[in-house]
Amino acid sequence: MKRYRTHHCNELNLALVGHKAKLCGWVHSKRDHGGLLFIDLRDREGITQVVFHPEKDPSLFAKAKQLKNEFVVQVEGKVVERPAGTKNVSIPTGEIELEAESLEILNPSQPLPFNLDEDIENEELRLSFRFLDLRRKKILNCLRVRHLVSSVVREYLSREGFLEVETPILSKSTPEGARDFLVPSRLSPGKFYALPQAPQQYKQLLMVAGIDKYFQIARCFRDEDLRSDRQPEFTQIDLEASFVEVEDIMKWVEEMIQQIFLKVLGIELSLPFVRLTYSEALDNYGSDKPDLRIEWQIQDVGAVFKNTQFKLFRDILEKGGVIKALNAKGRSPMVNSSALEELAGIATSMGAKGLAHIRVENQEWKSPIVKFFSSEERKELERLLRMEPSDLVLFSAGPREQACLILGKIRLHLAEMTQGIPDNQWKFAWITDFPLFEYSPLEQKWNSVHHPFTRPHPEDLTKLNEGKYDAIRALAYDIVLNGVELGGGSLRIHEKELQEKVFSILGIDKERQELLFGHLLKAFQYGAPPHGGIALGLDRFVMLLTGSESLREVIAFPKNRHGVDLLTQSPSEVEYHQLKELNIQLSFPSIKIEP
Repeated sequence: MKRYRTHHCNELNLALVGHKAKLCGWVHSKRDHGGLLFIDLRDREGITQVVFHPEKDPSLFAKAKQLKNEFVVQVEGKVVERPAGTKNVSIPTGEIELEAESLEILNPSQPLPFNLDEDIENEELRLSFRFLDLRRKKILNCLRVRHLVSSVVREYLSREGFLEVETPILSKSTPEGARDFLVPSRLSPGKFYALPQAPQQYKQLLMVAGIDKYFQIARCFRDEDLRSDRQPEFTQIDLEASFVEVEDIMKWVEEMIQQIFLKVLGIELSLPFVRLTYSEALDNYGSDKPDLRIEWQIQDVGAVFKNTQFKLFRDILEKGGVIKALNAKGRSPMVNSSALEELAGIATSMGAKGLAHIRVENQEWKSPIVKFFSSEERKELERLLRMEPSDLVLFSAGPREQACLILGKIRLHLAEMTQGIPDNQWKFAWITDFPLFEYSPLEQKWNSVHHPFTRPHPEDLTKLNEGKYDAIRALAYDIVLNGVELGGGSLRIHEKELQEKVFSILGIDKERQELLFGHLLKAFQYGAPPHGGIALGLDRFVMLLTGSESLREVIAFPKNRHGVDLLTQSPSEVEYHQLKELNIQLSFPSIKIEP
């Protein structure tokens, strides 16, 4: 180590003045000030200013003049205090400089395709030169935070008695909600492995094995359409434990997150986090991942209009629908007619016929629907919604879920539009009691809301036999931060008969149950303990902690929006002999066939 350097580039300070030091790194910048030449030498830790004096060593000075940005060099010299008026207190090494006595160019660099100090809008270019992009301070900081989060997770869970266990990457293809990446087997022609969407079944098998408490910073793979917060391969903080209740899982996760915030941001979170049932989240915020930084809540105003003469509202209530309202406090002056049309467009895109509204200007209500309200309805609406001058009230009427979701989306859009989301706030919430099943009209079948191993709520078990599948709650829970789902988990089914019953409701017959999940059903017959767990998205968590706009910023070598690694140009074609060994024949000519 000493052969190349004695210190890193963020380490020298006034206490080392007069000492010799040897540094290695990249030339971040070069400045020729007439008689003196300065370079900022950069490594992972920071920057040190190096000065070259022509009168002390003309040949060394001439060599230094050859330097260009991103040359890799080794410099040796004496640490000196910077002259008065030239110190830079904004960096740790800003009071000193290294007076160069020797210089070795370890490797030159071609001119860079972009400036490392600037924000680069061309993401395709950045990803094509990701090894350069990673030199940028912003991206490097994301990797630092990611490392620190992983370290805290391992430290906390190990202290709590969890064992880190790796599970297979080459696994079995089973229906778990997304499309599998398949890997053909050379040794078993015509058969395939699947890359795991999650270690779900393996961690349940570890509980059957008596591991008791497991965790893993696990690689997961899903072949699905991409967006800013989705990658085909991603990482989750995965944990599972035996003989636990929901509160046990929540406590571990809250304390772990509290430690992460303290170590990464220096913020001490107060515990416990807010808890909302799925029904409460939908009714009050129009979302199962509510952003609690926005203070506005949705309210049911159906009771106000139970005897209304306003035909639109009356017809909806008579059909079993609801009338929901959102009071965007003080936002009326910020929302012009075109903005209202934009909000109405959101509502119509989600199946509504329009978006009714009321502007409160001084003591006057301005709205085309107010003339249909009675004085009693106006008075009660004003009281219920706490309507004041400058408020903007928006209505959504129709089936409960649709009305809530419409106002939920409008709530977010309006808050963003009017700068109604406070900065530097961290609002966590647990969402519980999700539905166990949801019906797909397109497929004409029931599907799992989370996954087929989720345990039904004990109070709703009788509804399984009664066929009231839409009324069954799950012992499932999601953790949400600032309107983003960080992760989800549940207590699991650990009885063979109950698991078979759930599979059958999902349309998986006995034969396919044995084919796809025989290993798990077999394990449940050998003393499977009650167990549960959760998985948190590590990439997504780091994205929020660093204020990044995309998962691609916090992953060292990500794929672009089309699932392509622009650096290595993968996926790519393969040679004919490779396919032949796997007994695969393509139906279209995409590779060069060898003679």
